[in-house]
Amino acid sequence: MLSFYRHLHANPELSMQEHATAEFIEGHLDTLGIEHFRCGGTGVVGVLRNGAGPVVGFRADTDGLPILEDSTVDYRSTARGVLADGTEVPVMHGCGHDTHVAALMTATEMLVARRETWSGTVVLIFQPGEETAAGAQAMVEDGLWDRAPHPEVIFGQHVMPGLAGTVEVVAGPAMAYADSWKVTLRGEQSHGSQPQDSIDPIVLGAHIVTRLQGIVSREISARESAVVTVGTFHAGLKENIIPDSAEFTLNVRTMDEEVRTTVLAALRRIISAEAQASGAPEPVIEELYRFPRNFNDLDATASLAEALRGALGAENVKDGEPKMGSEDFGALPGALGVPSVFWFFGGFDAQAVDAGTAPVNHSPRFVPVPEPTLWTAATAALAAVRSKLGS
Repeated sequence: MLSFYRHLHANPELSMQEHATAEFIEGHLDTLGIEHFRCGGTGVVGVLRNGAGPVVGFRADTDGLPILEDSTVDYRSTARGVLADGTEVPVMHGCGHDTHVAALMTATEMLVARRETWSGTVVLIFQPGEETAAGAQAMVEDGLWDRAPHPEVIFGQHVMPGLAGTVEVVAGPAMAYADSWKVTLRGEQSHGSQPQDSIDPIVLGAHIVTRLQGIVSREISARESAVVTVGTFHAGLKENIIPDSAEFTLNVRTMDEEVRTTVLAALRRIISAEAQASGAPEPVIEELYRFPRNFNDLDATASLAEALRGALGAENVKDGEPKMGSEDFGALPGALGVPSVFWFFGGFDAQAVDAGTAPVNHSPRFVPVPEPTLWTAATAALAAVRSKLGS
């Protein structure tokens, strides 16, 4: 398990470019004698059959991030990748997807070794492109559920900056919807000394960015959850030229579909109205990606929590709170209309957690301690699957 994990960590690949990772997974499935097929480009689906019985799905995501690793482990990544725009970047498993794959593969090895203790079918979903919200949908569109048995429940898990050895389970809404846009503002260029001849897209953008922050505080009830973030703003090439355009990107997180609709409508209204107030052309809004909400089925969550307490000890299984982070996992059960459960496990030692120094996901130092993190995650995966398929 450790060797498998360290190989993945040292050899990350960008979203939807996980070619070597897919081959590595396929090679291991071949060794275990498990049938498999490619799906969604660089996704891999294994089907572990063991007689009659229920069908259970389990998903692990496989992609890395454009991050330069800043850790001291001897298996740290020095990998490089190329973004869609041609930019060469460092690549790192800075969100723990290597841990997810290693845990699922280890649980699979245990299932293969102990076939006499369970019966049914396990669908192993090694999904690409989670970081860009492309992978789950790509697998669905590539006929995942036309080619694989239909699970009655689908499981998934994610490592977090919590205490290694513990698991956190959330019933109901677990992770937020996410919507990301690119907005291009169009103005009129002029010399910096003659602003009267311009339509200044930077001033326009400043008004929009400021006004957007009033949506959550003034248009959404304090009892609801929403986040609006402007993450980038780019305009101009020289300090004494008012440019003819500006571009910013924004990200929205919501837990409720009605709240989501309200926030997105308010975004469009404000962007358009501020442009009109500035005498500027209508801005261009481009949707970058959309993450579905992750909703944990109440009955399936209760059953899972009982199985996890039995496997890990009741003191190590906590009731959690919904996360404003997002995952595309929900697209997989959503395409079938079946229940799902997605939970979280800690990856850092008590000293880092107690001191508040455990690195957050997407950090260049997000390298979970291998033990007991991997053991906990593999045990949790095994317990979840066997709760449906055997003793």
